[in-house]
Amino acid sequence: MLHANQALPSFIEYLQIEKNCSHYTIESYQRDIEEFVLFMTEQGMKSIDSVEYFDARLFLTKLYERNLSKRTVARKTSCLRSFYKFLMREGLVKENPFSLVSLPKKDQKLPRFLYEEELNQLFSSLELESPMGLRDAALLELLYATGIRVSEGCDIKLQDLDFSLGTVLVHGKGKKDRYMPLGQYAKDALASYIQDGRATVMTSQAKSHPFLLINFRGDPLTPRGVRYILTAIIKKAANNIELHPHMLRHSFATHLLNNGADLRTVQELLGHSKISSTQIYTHVTKEQLRKVYNASHPRA
Repeated sequence: MLHANQALPSFIEYLQIEKNCSHYTIESYQRDIEEFVLFMTEQGMKSIDSVEYFDARLFLTKLYERNLSKRTVARKTSCLRSFYKFLMREGLVKENPFSLVSLPKKDQKLPRFLYEEELNQLFSSLELESPMGLRDAALLELLYATGIRVSEGCDIKLQDLDFSLGTVLVHGKGKKDRYMPLGQYAKDALASYIQDGRATVMTSQAKSHPFLLINFRGDPLTPRGVRYILTAIIKKAANNIELHPHMLRHSFATHLLNNGADLRTVQELLGHSKISSTQIYTHVTKEQLRKVYNASHPRA
């Protein structure tokens, strides 16, 4: 008889070493499995190989009774399906009770993005006289120029930048690195920040580390810090724009497609492993075309 908690460490090790999952993903998987273990305890099931298809269905029913979103239920189901697939590979169970459980269709929400006029409004509101103002400009230009995730931006080191080639080395999800091109606006903003902003703060605070983005104390900037900075920029620029960090990534992809970039190129730039993850942006561009048509055509 094998308890789930006995198999969990091996599964976590598999996610870390073989699947190269991020720390966030591993924590999420662990919470989902621990939640299922609690369900097993409540149902009087002591061994993971005693779980059957109907038990898996009952677990999903319990999730729906808590009014969880389809996306959350799908994630938990997928996690347990992967867990049992691993257990079967290791010869610890004979069947995967979640293999026949259908995943609920996720509510597809179109990614929200900023129009070019709104972005120009943000850029023009920046104050470039202070070290932190230069940092804010570099941050905004970097996120929009590359479409990188905020966590990827916080991981960038000075040596990852190549101004002669106009590229930045990005360390993506699953330990997948990619080189991203930098436009002239981003290169100029980053150069000014590094020379006149970052260097000033690092000297005054007597700090020394290789991370590109820093806070006013000279410490590496965190994703939470980025959210705080973007909120402050919005308050200065216009109160009618709601901005979260991922909207700059959405704007990057949407504007590329709107201006003729092909889907495969955008997939590579975003660091998506599957093109299906990128295809959602085609829905955005189609929606934009529909809106323009309805607003412009005399007989729309």
